[in-house]
Amino acid sequence: MAMASPVLEHSKDGLFRVEKQGTCIPTTFPSLSEECAGSSCARLLHHEQPILYTEVEVVTSSPMPQASQVWGTSRDGNLDSSISKEAPALLDLACRLLATHHLVSPSAMASLSGISSRTPLALFFFFCCCCCCCFAATASAQLSSSFYNASCPNALPIIQSAVKAAVAKERRMGASLLRLHFHDCFVQASPGCDGSVLLDDTSGLTGEKTAGPNNNSLRGFDVVDAIKSKLESACKQVVSCADILAVAARDSVVALGGPSWTVQLGRRDSTTASFSSANSDIPRPDFNLTDLISAFSNKGLATTDMVALSGAHTIGQARCTTFRARIYNDTDIDSSLAASLRSSCPSSGDDDSLAPLDASTPTAFDTCYYRNLLSNKGLLHSDQQLHGGGSTDSQVSSYAANSAKFFGDFASAMVKMGSISPLTGSSGCSKIH
Repeated sequence: MAMASPVLEHSKDGLFRVEKQGTCIPTTFPSLSEECAGSSCARLLHHEQPILYTEVEVVTSSPMPQASQVWGTSRDGNLDSSISKEAPALLDLACRLLATHHLVSPSAMASLSGISSRTPLALFFFFCCCCCCCFAATASAQLSSSFYNASCPNALPIIQSAVKAAVAKERRMGASLLRLHFHDCFVQASPGCDGSVLLDDTSGLTGEKTAGPNNNSLRGFDVVDAIKSKLESACKQVVSCADILAVAARDSVVALGGPSWTVQLGRRDSTTASFSSANSDIPRPDFNLTDLISAFSNKGLATTDMVALSGAHTIGQARCTTFRARIYNDTDIDSSLAASLRSSCPSSGDDDSLAPLDASTPTAFDTCYYRNLLSNKGLLHSDQQLHGGGSTDSQVSSYAANSAKFFGDFASAMVKMGSISPLTGSSGCSKIH
């Protein structure tokens, strides 16, 4: 569709003006127009998501300046092309809906078809209010690294600053934030990287925090809450908690000396969680190699991704209950390491006693995790399974000798993991807390 010259100087109520075909701009924010390839979009200061009608062409029967003489036609057929000039202009309506920060879902927009000029404007807002969920939905279901460029340009710097401060205060926090993202993405029933790991139990919902892999184990919720609070002050109800987890994971790795990567953004937050899936989907510390390969394959991740992502265990600590069986029963463990660990992790009791996953450099993101595996010094049974005569031995050896290779593969695998079934578009919402 070729772009037309400006068709409207001001809307009827004076609140908006049109400078490009199909683009509505609040007069108080004249710099907020953005034209999208193949469609016309409207954006607000705190909402990057495009306007919810697509391929809308704003037309006039003659070059007249009044909004009452402008109406819209929808190329996708979801909107009535015969809204008369006496009715509130479609352009006006769309701008007003955005201005009130309400959401019209695609199904609700489709239901607007056939509305005549006699339909009260209040009915339009009825549709809007019935379907609202935090912020306007995007017409695209694709994640994008530039998702917040217009709607919250300081989002990533705000997250980075908070993560750097938290890690500087407590180095272990970097591993905790990285683990939150992993445990969020792996519970696909909720459906994936959707912030469901942050939901508390309610009378109608049993969340994931108390599931076996998470109970008395997940940390960093206060840091995420603090980041969310700062983002709400900067751009209310724009940045999702799921995206905060993804960015904080990257920034944590960087803060501890690891690689950086471009985080894809645009995830929305789930309003549901799955206690049962958290118990079944998150890999357990007693998994063997076959179990690990299967668990990651179920999420669309290759064996090479699994070995690379396991390198996250180069930082952080584990509870006695997760490695007790290994230090008392396994034979493929360095004897001096086992003896040392038994002093702080008895055969019964002291379940919450901690030990570093990488005793060599526990707060540095490096390749020592893999070097430890070569010497049978993996803390968890599942760790040592990566190097025990199986198909992943060569990859472990490669990473142990080549940090650049590990860093590159880890970064790529993190991007891939961060794309596990995210909620996008009109699904989910952006939680305020």
